Amino acid sequence: MSQELSSLKRRRWGETLRRDKWWVEPLIVFTMLSGFIVYATWAAFQNAHYEHKNYLSPFYSPVLWGESHHAWFAGERPGFWPGWLLFSPALLILPFPAGFRLTCYYYRGAYYKAFWADPPSCSVGEPRNNYLGERYLPLVLQNIHRYFLYFALLFLCFLSYDAFCGFFFDNDGDGKFTNFGIGVGSIVLCVNVFLLGGYTLGCHSLRHLVGGWMDKFSHAPARATCYNCVSCLNRQHMVWAWCSLVWVAFSDIYIRLCSMGILTDFHFTFT
Repeated sequence: MSQELSSLKRRRWGETLRRDKWWVEPLIVFTMLSGFIVYATWAAFQNAHYEHKNYLSPFYSPVLWGESHHAWFAGERPGFWPGWLLFSPALLILPFPAGFRLTCYYYRGAYYKAFWADPPSCSVGEPRNNYLGERYLPLVLQNIHRYFLYFALLFLCFLSYDAFCGFFFDNDGDGKFTNFGIGVGSIVLCVNVFLLGGYTLGCHSLRHLVGGWMDKFSHAPARATCYNCVSCLNRQHMVWAWCSLVWVAFSDIYIRLCSMGILTDFHFTFT
């Protein structure tokens, strides 16, 4: 009785037996993430048109230093900032939400495929012959995602406050935003907080933090409730991730265009 030996041949880069359009998803991810990175970088270095009335762009919140009534500290730039280096308030802020998204479990899988072809898609050949995983530099740094979560939760509080301030207007021109009302920008900022909240509060690390490490919840009903809530959001983590990414950019664009006088923010006040 003869035995037939067979060997598996490694696929070349892009080689696959799949007949579907497997390349569409990584192409969309590459295009959207690249577009967001380019726009966010450009907006961060503008140092202008990031506020309109009492609306503040989420790219610049909170404004620590800057020529703005939103600024926490007086002065155009902090004293420790080198004079020869271009300063923008956003440069002190964006690294934290950027780090949170960059190390996010969902985004890792998305940009590994789209930017590094590791692999481009399931059952598609990749351009490397060995697998190192995330055990070595620089990818071992992905494990700090759990620490970026704390900053993301803090920034969610700042953005919630900004959304609340967006309901007050200066009808008298005296620089005091005391007239309560509602405008298109108010809705834009509230939707931004809602989507970012759904993304942040559905984080895998938060799911572990509130109770994922426990073997059973029978003696911890409060933790069980929190775990179920986070798990509910986590099931649509990809949807929350993309919707919040697109909307945070749209929020900056809307406020920027209003500040430049290209768009008019329609609003009405109750007082």
